[in-house]
Parts: sequence; structure tokens; C-alpha cells
Amino acid sequence: MVGRLDRVMMRRPGAILDADPRRWHYAHPIDAGALARQFDGLVATLQAHQVEIDWLDDPDAPPDDGLADSVFTFDPSFVIPAGALLLRPGKDLRRDEVGLHRAFYERTGTPIVGAIEAPGTVEGGDCCWIDRSTLAVGRGARTNQSGIEQLSALLRPHGIEVVAVDLPYLHGPEACLHLLSILNPLDVDLALVHLPLVPYVLVERLHEAGIELIDVPDDEFTSSNGLNVNVLALAPRRVLAIDGFPTTRKLMEHAGCEVDTFAADELCLPCEGGPTCLTRPLTRQSTTAT
Repeated sequence: MVGRLDRVMMRRPGAILDADPRRWHYAHPIDAGALARQFDGLVATLQAHQVEIDWLDDPDAPPDDGLADSVFTFDPSFVIPAGALLLRPGKDLRRDEVGLHRAFYERTGTPIVGAIEAPGTVEGGDCCWIDRSTLAVGRGARTNQSGIEQLSALLRPHGIEVVAVDLPYLHGPEACLHLLSILNPLDVDLALVHLPLVPYVLVERLHEAGIELIDVPDDEFTSSNGLNVNVLALAPRRVLAIDGFPTTRKLMEHAGCEVDTFAADELCLPCEGGPTCLTRPLTRQSTTAT
């Protein structure tokens, strides 16, 4: 998750621009103009870092399929060296996004190596690599036991162990609390966390793997709804984060990270999704990174 980022899948905002915030669990009605400008700013930042963007569908034709959350391309599928796995979101309103991802992988010639079937649910935001052969998966409102068992069975032939950890209830099943809401890797030996919510068994595994943990401050975690932790590694210790959380940024910089930020008070904060959520990494340069 921290090798130099080469290619990502993204989708232009469509239905999110006029989505009913009560139906989609957004904090307030979206300012469509501001959200679109901030999305364009994120795209420009990624391109400035030589990240190639593969669009889920026609980037010049905003989708009108009603899938407001589909801009958050990280969650409906998962990529391993052998190909793509189709997941099954725990949020009912997101289930139709899986078909879009299937069509994308078929169109781009990416092997589909498996899929999560009902009653299982898994969302990409609950999946975090500890190392190349160990994947931590959060069990909670979006990812259930059946999904974890299926994912483990699909990954085992590829030499990948799944470590299931229980997520806290926090704001309840309607809110989006993913594993990546409380943990994101910055380097092979460094991760950003909100330590009070990280399961103790996972803290032990991270320490055993030699991973240092940077604990973000409570006030910025609360005011960002956890999105100060949701950072995207562009390369080892080169990070893209949401603007407006200076203490979190200073902590990462003190640990030797270069941190770029982008405005996201309309694109991310009301919609429970950060820069990791808005991108589905497809390829990273081969390093000793996870």
C-alpha cells in the first residue's frame, strides 16, 4: 500500500452532486460546484505526481445512474498481483457498483480471480496490508464474518493470510467506519492510526511486524470524522492528505514524511470518504513496501 503509486481507477462525480444527504448518510446537502472543483484539484495533484488515472467510465460524461457513492472507487473491488477480486459492499445502496467494476476489469483485460457472494459482505476500506502476505480485515457494519471467510478462502491459494479484527461500534451501522478510518500505512515500517480505536490484537501484529504507529490527536480525528487518518501514500513516506488538520500533518512530517494536502471540505468531509476512498490503486512500483 506504500510502493510508488503508478495507476489508479477513479470515477467522476455524478449522482453525488445532488444526492439526498439523509438517504446517503452525508452530513449536509452537497455544494455541487465546490465538490466538482475539489475533485478536479485532487485529479490535478495526482497527475502532478505522475499517477496515471484509468476512468471507470467516460470521464467527460458524468454518470446519471444514481450511484452517489460510486465516486469512492476503493470499496467495491480489491487488487492483488494475480488480478482483481469483486467485493460486495455492506451498504445496500452500493451493491450495483460491483457491476461497474466487473465491466472495467473485463474491458482492461484484468483477470478477475474471485468474487464475494451473498450473504457475505466486504468493502475495500476494511482491508489493510500488514505486509505482502498478511492482510488485516476489519469486521463491522460493512464487512461481515461470511465475507471474511470467503475472502480468506480466495486469498489463501495466493499465499495471503487474512487476519480478522473487530471494529468498534462507535457511531453505529449507518455511519462509515472502516478499518482504514483508523489505520493507514505511510511506509513499510510506519502507519498513521487513531490508537484508541485500533483493536489490541492488531496493535500487537503491527508491532510484531516492526511498524511504528503515529497516533493522531483526538480533536482532529473527531472534527474530521476520522478522515485525518484517511491518507493516500503516493510513495514511501510521500503522502496525500486532506487540508485543515495541521497537527496530524506535523506528526507525519516529524516522522520524515513529505505531505501534500488538497481542499476537501465539500468533496470528503460531508461524505465520509478521503483520498484513499476516491482512488482504487491498480499498480504500484515494486519495492519492499506492502
